[in-house]
Amino acid sequence: MAVGLTGLPPLHAVGGVRLGTAAAGIKKRDRSDLLLIEIGPDAITDATFTRNAFCAAPVIVARRHLESSTPRYLLVNSGNANAGTGKRGIDDARATCRAVAELSDARLEQVLPFSTGVIGEPLPVDKITAALPAACGNLSGDGWSVAAHAIMTTDTVPKGASRQFDLDGHRITVTGIAKGAGMIHPDMATMLAFIATDAALEPGPLRRMLNDAVATTFNCITIDGDTSTNDACVLIATGASGHPVIDTRNSNAYRRVYDAVLEVCTTLAQAIIRDGEGATKFITVDVQNGRDGEECRRVADAVALSPLVKTAFFASDPNWGRVLAAIGRAGVTDFDIDKVAIRFNDVDIVLHGARAPSYTEQAGRQVLQQQEIVIQIDLGRGTGRARVWTCDLSGEYVRINAEYRT
Repeated sequence: MAVGLTGLPPLHAVGGVRLGTAAAGIKKRDRSDLLLIEIGPDAITDATFTRNAFCAAPVIVARRHLESSTPRYLLVNSGNANAGTGKRGIDDARATCRAVAELSDARLEQVLPFSTGVIGEPLPVDKITAALPAACGNLSGDGWSVAAHAIMTTDTVPKGASRQFDLDGHRITVTGIAKGAGMIHPDMATMLAFIATDAALEPGPLRRMLNDAVATTFNCITIDGDTSTNDACVLIATGASGHPVIDTRNSNAYRRVYDAVLEVCTTLAQAIIRDGEGATKFITVDVQNGRDGEECRRVADAVALSPLVKTAFFASDPNWGRVLAAIGRAGVTDFDIDKVAIRFNDVDIVLHGARAPSYTEQAGRQVLQQQEIVIQIDLGRGTGRARVWTCDLSGEYVRINAEYRT
C-alpha cells in the first residue's frame, strides 16, 4: 500500500480544460487506458521532457508539435511506451494525432501525444483510434479523477492534487494529475504529469513557472535511479478565470499562482515516491550547510540512490554506516569529516564525524520503524542546501520488475 496515501482528494475543474477517457485494451481489457485532454483555444501550454537519449517517439513528436503550434489536445495512452520503435514509432504517434485532428477542429500539429508502458513494442494504433470516439464523447470538465486512473501503469493508486485561491477578486484554480511508481530518477520530470490553471500567463512567465516548479519537485525524486524514455510534464494556462494576463515574474499575482502550482507539483511528486514500487517508507534526504546547493545535491543523491541504504531502511536496520559511506563517496572535495552530523528524525546518529554519544541501537531501530523518515545531513562547511525524496527498496520491487512483462 502506498505510504500515507488514502485516495484522491477533490479535483476541481479548470475552465478551458475537458478530459475524456476510454478503454482501448492496449495491455488489459476493460480498463481505461486512453486519455484525451481538450484545451481551450485561448490557452497557452508548455512542457518539459525527458533528457534520456533514447527518448520515445511520442516525446519526439510532442516536442516538434509544441515548437510549431499551440496545442489543442493532449492524447495519452498507458500500457505501451512507443519507445525503441524507430521510424515506425514516429509514424504511429503521428497517426494517433491525425485521428484526433479528424475528430475535432484541430490540426495534426495541435495534438501532443504521450505514452507510458512497455518499451520496444509497436503502438497498437488501431486500438487507440477505435477508442478515440468514446474518449471524445466522454470529455468533461470534471474528468480529472477518471483521467488520473487512466494513465496508471504499475501505480497502485491514482495521483492528483488541486488548489483554489482568490486573487484580486478572481477565483484561481490549479489542478494536476500524475503517474509514476518505478523507473523514477531526476532527469527532467521522471513520470507523466498534466497540470492546468485558469490563470492567464504570457509564454515567458509560464515557461519559467514550469521550469522552476519541476526543478524543486519532480527533479528531486528518485525511486530506483532509472530515468524513463517517456517523461513529460505539461503546464496549461487557460485564462478562463478572467484575471488579467500575468506578463512578468515580478508581481504578486505571479507569485501567488506559482505558489499554488508548486504546491500541486510537490504533492504529485511526493505521491510518486509514496507509491514507489514495493515501497514501505517515505524518506526525505535533507542536506544542509554545504558549500553550495550543487554539492549538497551530490550528497543527497548518493544517499538516496544507495541500494544498501535503501534496503537497510526497508529492514528497519539502523546501519547508519551505510549513510556515512554514501556521503563519503559523493565526490565532495576537501571534505572535513569531523564537521559532519547526521540525524534520523529527532535521533542524533553522528556528531563530529563519529557516532553521537547519546545514540543507542534501540533508538535507531525505533526511528527506522516509522513510515516517514527524514535523514538530516549537516556538512558544516557553508550555507548550501538540497533536498531529495526517495523510498526504501524491498523484495516486492524486485518481484514487480521481474514480472513486469508477464
